[in-house]
Amino acid sequence: MNIDLASSTLHATCSREDLATALGVVARALSTRGPVQVLSGILLRAEEGKLTLAATDMEISLRASLPGEVSGDAAAVVPGRLLTDLARLLPDESVTLTHDECEGVLSVVSGSHSSRLNVYSAEDFPRLPPIDVPLHTIAAPALLATIEKVARAASRDESRPVLTGILVRFEGNQLIMAATDSYRLAVKETKLGASGPELEAIIPARALQELARLASGAEEVQLGVHENHVIFSAGDVWLTSRRIDGQFPNYKQLIPETFEAEVTTPRGPLLDVIRRAGVMAQRNAPLRLRFADGELSVSAQTQDVGEAHESLPVEYAGELLEIGFNPDFLRDGLEAVAGETVQLKLINPLRPGLIVSPDERFWYLIMPIRLAG
Repeated sequence: MNIDLASSTLHATCSREDLATALGVVARALSTRGPVQVLSGILLRAEEGKLTLAATDMEISLRASLPGEVSGDAAAVVPGRLLTDLARLLPDESVTLTHDECEGVLSVVSGSHSSRLNVYSAEDFPRLPPIDVPLHTIAAPALLATIEKVARAASRDESRPVLTGILVRFEGNQLIMAATDSYRLAVKETKLGASGPELEAIIPARALQELARLASGAEEVQLGVHENHVIFSAGDVWLTSRRIDGQFPNYKQLIPETFEAEVTTPRGPLLDVIRRAGVMAQRNAPLRLRFADGELSVSAQTQDVGEAHESLPVEYAGELLEIGFNPDFLRDGLEAVAGETVQLKLINPLRPGLIVSPDERFWYLIMPIRLAG
C-alpha cells in the first residue's frame, strides 16, 4: 500500500456502528506476538472519500473501508485493540476521528466523549500486496463449504509450515482442496459453475478460515493471484494471504486403493454414538471400534475417569475387526460428511481407515491408534 503523506491531517466523521464493525473485521489480522510494535496497529487513511482500515501480521492482511465525511490524505497507525474496544463503547451514533502529524495522536470524539490515542508512524507500516489484479468470481457457498470440510485436518504445528496450509488447486471448473496434519487427511473436490483461475498453491488454513467468516452469507467471492500472494474480496473487505513455500504431500498416494472391509451406515446415529463415547475418551485415550457380525460396538475407557460402551446395528459380515481412533479426529470426519449416509473403509487395526461420503467427492483418511490388549 502506498502511503501519501503530502498532507499532514486526516479528518473523518462516520457512523459508530460502521466503524466498530470495520475495526472488528480488520483487527483479526493484528499481530499478537513479536517485537514489531507497528504490527499491533491498524492503519487509517483517507482514500477516495472513504476511510480505509488495514492490519497485517505479515502472513495475512485485512482491509476494509467505510463511508463518511472524509478529508485530508494523512495516514496514522493506531493501537488496534485499543481503538477497537473503544469504538464499541462510544456514546453517540456518530464518531469523528482527527489526526495531525505534528501532534502524533489520533483524536476520537463521540457525543460528550473525547480521547487522544498515541499513534505509530505510518511510514513503518508494511507495504501490503496490491489488490488491482484480475479477479475471478467464485460461488461463495461452494468455496466456503469446501474450506469447512478440509480445514479441520490442517496442522497447527508451526514447525512444519506446509502442513499448516491447505492445498488449493483449480482444474477447469473443479476446485480441489486437501489438508493433512500427518495423522489425518481431508480431500474435497467441488464442481463450480465456471472455470477458476490458474492456481495451485498452499494457502494458510487460518487465512481460508478467516475468509469463511468474512464471506458467510455472501453469494460470491472474488479471487485474484499476485506473485507470492492470493487475494480475496468479499463485499468491502479484502483479505490477502501469502502462499506457503514447499511441497505438499502427494495425497493421492496416501489413500489406499483397496480395503478389506467396507461398511455403509446412516451417518446420524453413528455420529451420536461417537460423540457420547468420546466424552469418556480423555487424556488421549482412543475410541475402540469393534466390528462383528451385524454390529458395531464403540467403547472408551480412561483411568480414574470412567468408561462407556454402546452398540448399533450395521451391515457387516466379515471377520471380527477391532480398531482404535482418536475420538476428536473421528468425530471431525463424520461431521464433515454432508449426506445422510457414510461409508467406512478399513484394512486392519494398524492401517488407516477411510471415511467416504457417497453423496459427494469427499475423502477423510484417519490413522489408527494401537490398542492395548
